[in-house]
Amino acid sequence: MCELLAMSANTPTDLCFSFTGLTRRGGDTGPHADGWGIAFYEGRGVRVFHEPAASASSRIAEVVQTHPIKSEAAVCHIRQANVGGVSLENTHPFIRELWGRYWTFAHNGQIEGFEARAGVYQPVGNTDSEHIFCDLLNRLRSEVPRTAPETTLLEAIVAAAEEYAQLGVFNLLLSNGDWLLTFCSTRMVAITRRAPFGPARLKDADVTVDFESQTTPRDIVSVIATEPLTSDERWDHYRPGEWRLWRKGEVVSQGLVGVPDLAHPAPG
Repeated sequence: MCELLAMSANTPTDLCFSFTGLTRRGGDTGPHADGWGIAFYEGRGVRVFHEPAASASSRIAEVVQTHPIKSEAAVCHIRQANVGGVSLENTHPFIRELWGRYWTFAHNGQIEGFEARAGVYQPVGNTDSEHIFCDLLNRLRSEVPRTAPETTLLEAIVAAAEEYAQLGVFNLLLSNGDWLLTFCSTRMVAITRRAPFGPARLKDADVTVDFESQTTPRDIVSVIATEPLTSDERWDHYRPGEWRLWRKGEVVSQGLVGVPDLAHPAPG
């Protein structure tokens, strides 16, 4: 399986600290050595880095760790390949344009044999993840009017996510730069940092940061990941089937849908 990382903040914020912890799991403290990618939204634009190699030893990832690219929404993924070869086209996050915005998608899990329905969006690589992303966008393009209210769009995305989760493991990060949707099929955690800020220590690297020295009292920064990245903070664990819509660091909508209990499958 892969690991996910995302950020939602109310002010442009860098992801250097959390990204440093995640990269160690890409071939050092973890087995996710088959590629990594990260997307930072800047207004309506998106700055993207991809590499089909281990993030723990990547010079490009080192630049991203040390260069404070500031964003209000970011999506990151480290890959342990199970469907599709190790290649640049198979490296998450995947990006497509829909309704005049860049949509970014990262997936942790596997849906065996999944193929996107016919439509405008077609996969470039051969991962189940990119097939799912294209299928989702084709579904939205054909079923949801462009001028539909956000609640209608959200209902359509959640309904699709629930269907995908019935077919296999489907942990999702999806953003259009304005909002970030997270969907948990099996594992996902989150933490929201706000005043009063304090120190935090990474689990996978000997790095500690004092957030108070880097923030203002008005800042709200939420980080979502597959597993907790720090050893001295309390992370909130999602329930299987739980989804949350984040905007500017806060959960603005959330819910729970039915998914199979993949941790305790029925006998047979």
